[in-house]
Amino acid sequence: MPKPNSPYSAPSFLTDLLNARSPSGDEAETQAVYDRYVKPAADKYTPDAMGNRIARLNPDGDPVLMFAGHLDELGLIVTYVNPEGFLYFNTLGGHDRSIISGRRVLIRTSKGTVKGVTGKRAIHLMSQEDRKKVPEIHEMWIDIGASSKADALKRVSIGDTATYDHDFELLHGSVGTARAFDNKAGAYIVGEALIRLAKSKKHLSAQVASVGTTQEEVGVRGAMTSSFAVNPQIAVAVDVGHATDHPDCDQRKFGEFKLGGGPVICRGPNINPLVYQRLVKAAKKAKIPYQLEADPGPTGTDARAIQIAREGVATGLISVPLRYMHTPSEVVDLEDIEASVKLLVEFARALKRGDNLHW
Repeated sequence: MPKPNSPYSAPSFLTDLLNARSPSGDEAETQAVYDRYVKPAADKYTPDAMGNRIARLNPDGDPVLMFAGHLDELGLIVTYVNPEGFLYFNTLGGHDRSIISGRRVLIRTSKGTVKGVTGKRAIHLMSQEDRKKVPEIHEMWIDIGASSKADALKRVSIGDTATYDHDFELLHGSVGTARAFDNKAGAYIVGEALIRLAKSKKHLSAQVASVGTTQEEVGVRGAMTSSFAVNPQIAVAVDVGHATDHPDCDQRKFGEFKLGGGPVICRGPNINPLVYQRLVKAAKKAKIPYQLEADPGPTGTDARAIQIAREGVATGLISVPLRYMHTPSEVVDLEDIEASVKLLVEFARALKRGDNLHW
């Protein structure tokens, strides 16, 4: 949480999402936060079999507009306990194996939270050749201080999930770090946009469905089912994207994106060109800074599933610039998050009855 003398204060909805633990398939803590903040503002609020949270506003509106931000994050899942009580695991989502070991982790169990540390063979016990290698997943473990397998299994179970023990903290001004800005930022943005739209429905023709989706990190699975259920004509997925304003990042390969430069609006085959144009128009009208990204194929976001749901959906994508993606200490500028909320609100209010953005 922000230090008392910090001049910048992060929204409680956002910080509660960031501090909740929600590995893919085990999103209960984040669901509870989304329920607490978004449900009161919705006209209709539906959980589903996948764990998605579908909040609808102005249910008789036209067109149907879907906002999607995923609730899940990277995690670990316990797969085996050896005779000495060390826990072996597999990864949930795309981890960088080089940074897994030596981390404090929190394991979610039916009996409460169990603390642990990820371990591997110490560098002093490695040959020169071994020191050059990144350990395989099966060469690392979680140490919970157990004396035996029986002792460990009194506290944890096969299938329990774990996350890194890193919560949200402001670094300087509006720049903060957290374990899972990917994609608690997007879940906050779509939920907060609905909350703000609910305060003034008179300017809203569209039905808005803000969806906190599940299991994005393991294959955009929640987006597949929720977009089928919502059946939108138009959708905007919200995720994080790579900020390239740090050392050792070739912008010729990855594009030019910076913290504090505003939301990144995507163009390419995954994006309906009219949705893209409307997003840019909304940003200009509301005087919101924005950046442009060109993606040559299906994006690594919920947008790729939503676009081809049912008979197809006019889909857009905005991303929050983020440094150090899929690490325990991701970094964003919270002003970019706020600008993204404002962009969605302006985009929704500009839609007129009958708009479907077919081209």
